[in-house]
Amino acid sequence: MGKFDDLPETRRRGLERMEQVYGFEMTDGTGDFFAYTADHLFADIWNRPGLTDRDRRLLLIGLLAGSHQHDVLTIQIPAAYAAGELDEQQLREIVILLCHYAGWPTGSRVNQIVEETIAQAARQARPGG
Repeated sequence: MGKFDDLPETRRRGLERMEQVYGFEMTDGTGDFFAYTADHLFADIWNRPGLTDRDRRLLLIGLLAGSHQHDVLTIQIPAAYAAGELDEQQLREIVILLCHYAGWPTGSRVNQIVEETIAQAARQARPGG
């Protein structure tokens, strides 16, 4: 029995998908905002055919960087790396491309997030890390 089995099917699918996308445990929430996020965005949109999770993540990273939503990038970049959707080399290539298309300050901030992500994963991979 799963932890979301007592919830309606759409909410269960949404919360399970949120955990897959973000890489951390979710709990059920309240209010319209949470309902649209879990029931529509994750139960429906993130489960649609046609794009892989990696495709969606690349689009989202580009959009977030271009609109200077660096706080959300601190969630998306580590999640993409942890899920194996993007490796160190690919993340660093994204930084170089973004520097030239979104501007150096934006690319620089994304680079900081990428390097922090890689360093954090290396620390956790070490014994006792």
